[in-house]
Amino acid sequence: MAKKTIKHFLKGELTPNELSSIRRAFDVVGDIAIVEVPRGFSKKEKAIARAVLEMNRQVKTVVKKKGGHTGRYRLQKFNHLAGEKKKETITVENGVRLKVNIEKAYYSPRMGSERKRIYSQVKKGETVLVMFSGVGPYPIEIAKHSCADVYAIEMNPAAHKYSVENAMMNKAPVKLYCGDVKKVLPKLKKFDRIVMPLPKGAETYLPLAVNHIKKAGIIHYYDFLEEKDIPEAAVGKVKATCTKLKKRFRVIRTVKCGQLAPRAYRVCIDFRVL
Repeated sequence: MAKKTIKHFLKGELTPNELSSIRRAFDVVGDIAIVEVPRGFSKKEKAIARAVLEMNRQVKTVVKKKGGHTGRYRLQKFNHLAGEKKKETITVENGVRLKVNIEKAYYSPRMGSERKRIYSQVKKGETVLVMFSGVGPYPIEIAKHSCADVYAIEMNPAAHKYSVENAMMNKAPVKLYCGDVKKVLPKLKKFDRIVMPLPKGAETYLPLAVNHIKKAGIIHYYDFLEEKDIPEAAVGKVKATCTKLKKRFRVIRTVKCGQLAPRAYRVCIDFRVL
C-alpha cells in the first residue's frame, strides 16, 4: 500500500487549490518536523502541523521556519506550531546519535548521504581535519566508520558544546577545538584529508587548507553554484588559490549534494594537492 502523503491528511481542511500549494516533503530532525508554510496560509498552519503529527507518529514537535539562515553561525529561528514545545532533540544519522538544538546550531539532515560519501573514502590511519564542524556529524561519523585520527574546528560555542557531548555519547575519539579556523589551524599539524563543509564563504579558507594538506592529500571543498557554473566556478577558485601558492592540483570528482533552489546546488569539489 502506498504511503499516505500530507495532502491526504489535509483533505477537508484545505481546498483543492490550497492543497496544490503544500509541499509534500519536510525535514525531520530527531522527533522535530520542520515545515515550510506557504504565504497566505497563516490561518491553516495549525491544521498543517496536526496533519504532520498524524502522518508521522515518531514526530513529537512541529515547527515552521521563520526566515532564512542569518549571522556568522548561520542560525535560523523557528515558530512552534504543534506538539511538544522544544527545540532540542536527538537524531540518528549513519549509525551515529547526535544531540542538536535546531536554533542554536546549524544542522542539515539532508546531508546524511553526503557525509557517508565522505567517510567511506577515509582510510585507516589517515589524519583528517573537519573545518566548520558544527555539532559533529562529519568528524564523529568519520571517526566511527574509518578509525582515522580526526580533528575538528567549530567557531559557534553552542555547536561546539554539542559536538563534545555527541563525541562522548558515541565514544568517538575526536579532537575538538572551539574557535576560528584561521586562528586554530596554524597551531595544528598537516593532514591527509581536509573537509570544508561551509558552502557559503569557504573559499576564503582555501589557502589555509592548501597550506595544511600533506603532499597528495585530498580536500573536499563545498560551494553554492548555479547549474550553469558547475563545476567551473568552484574549480576556478581552487585553481586561483593553488596557483598563488605555487601548488599543483588535480580534481578527482565534482558532486552535486543538495538542491537549494531551481538550478542552484550545493556542490563538493574533491581535489588532490600534488
